[in-house]
Amino acid sequence: MSVSLYHVSVPMFLHSLGSLANVLTKAEANAVERKVEPSVLVNARLSPDMFPLKRQVQLASDHAKGASSRLAGREIPPYEDTEETFADLHARIAKTRDYLGTFAEIDFEGAEDRPIVIKGRQRDLNFTGLQYLQHFALPNFFFHLTTAYDILRHNGVPLSKVDFLGNR
Repeated sequence: MSVSLYHVSVPMFLHSLGSLANVLTKAEANAVERKVEPSVLVNARLSPDMFPLKRQVQLASDHAKGASSRLAGREIPPYEDTEETFADLHARIAKTRDYLGTFAEIDFEGAEDRPIVIKGRQRDLNFTGLQYLQHFALPNFFFHLTTAYDILRHNGVPLSKVDFLGNR
C-alpha cells in the first residue's frame, strides 16, 4: 500500500492547526481569568533571541501553506504577517486552513520526485518533494507549533499534551 504525500501533509496540517487554534482559545480565556493583558501572551517569548508567540503562529501557518503549495506545484499565497491579537491569529489559522482545503490528492501526484528549491540567505537548499517534506517542511512546522505551545505553558496557561495533539 502506498501513501501519497497529500495524506501525510495536508490532513495533518489541518488537524494540527485546529489544535493550535484550540490552544490559543484556551490561552485567551486563561488571560481573561488571570486578568493578564492578552497582548502579553501574544508577544511572549521563551528567550530574548526567539520569536514571540504571534510569529511562531505565523511561521507554522507559513510552513503548512508553503509545503502544500510547493508539493502541489502552486505559487505560495503571500500573507502580510500583521497579526497582533488572538483574534488576528485565529483569522490567520482559519485562512490557512481554508487554503489547505483547496488541495486534493490528485494535486500531489508525482510530488515525491518534484524538485523543490528553498532560497536561503547563504545557499539554496535542493530537495525532492519527499526529502523536502520529511527533512524540512514537517520539522519546521512542528518546531513552530511546539514553540507556540511552550510559550503559553511557560507563561502559566494550563495546557496538556492532549491539547497539543488534539482530538482524533
